[in-house]
Amino acid sequence: MQLRAAVEAYLNELTLERGYSRHTIRAYGNDLADLVGFAEALGETDAASLDLETLRDWLWRGSQQGLAASTLGRRVSSARSFTAWLTRSGVTSNDPGLRLRTPRAGRRLPRVLTRGQMDTLLDGLHAQAAEGDPVALRDVAIIELLYASALRVSELVGLDIDDIDRGARTVRVLGKGAKERVVPYGGPAASAIDDYLVRARPALRTEQSGHALLLGARGGRLSTRTVYELVARELRELPGTGPAGPHALRHTAATHLLDGGADLRIVQEMLGHASLATTQLYTHVSTERLRETYRLAHPRA
Repeated sequence: MQLRAAVEAYLNELTLERGYSRHTIRAYGNDLADLVGFAEALGETDAASLDLETLRDWLWRGSQQGLAASTLGRRVSSARSFTAWLTRSGVTSNDPGLRLRTPRAGRRLPRVLTRGQMDTLLDGLHAQAAEGDPVALRDVAIIELLYASALRVSELVGLDIDDIDRGARTVRVLGKGAKERVVPYGGPAASAIDDYLVRARPALRTEQSGHALLLGARGGRLSTRTVYELVARELRELPGTGPAGPHALRHTAATHLLDGGADLRIVQEMLGHASLATTQLYTHVSTERLRETYRLAHPRA
């Protein structure tokens, strides 16, 4: 079902069957119309493609536009009610809004780690993997690749072995809207992936593994829940507030690219954003480059 058609059907049910007030219908309709426009800009027109990452990015954009906490809270309510209806109606098999939370007042939605925090996180994971435990080696590969290539968690778990070009250090990704892109990764990620493929994946592999790159403890394709739990566990040990899921590493990678002077359109291509406006949201958190430019350029810095 098309996303716009799903919203229309949902609002009709609220009006005709649940008897919601005209004011409530209008508020829900405005929120969901904005969500639809945001999703369509990402190439998502099918209701079944709506996921938690899109919902969080939509809320983040609203926060950067200066929306009040009460407005963001209402948007969360609108989105969760809509995604619950999608699941009840059989349009989606899982409810992406279940884990959507209202942002706390005064807090920005994206969480961006410093370079020092990323070093601490990765050093800890490498230490855990030093003895060769297959799951620990896999976890290193997960975090290194998420940070190196700014992948969405859905893209990460969907990777097959053939999607990795170890010689060119690139990964072929099928992103939102079924759009394929090729993303580079660096030396540390390359070493982590090589270690995982040689020392860990053979130990985890079972008959159900197929061509999946990353495997769960029982040998099947790695689940998004496992990645969320891994990242949340590691981020709990670091200072900072905001969402503690895999998307924090995507935010971090994009911000660090911009801090390092990467061109905005290159970052857009790497992230798989259909609209440059979506990528531009990262520029406000790229403060290290701004401070450095100021220090070098301003005569009174």
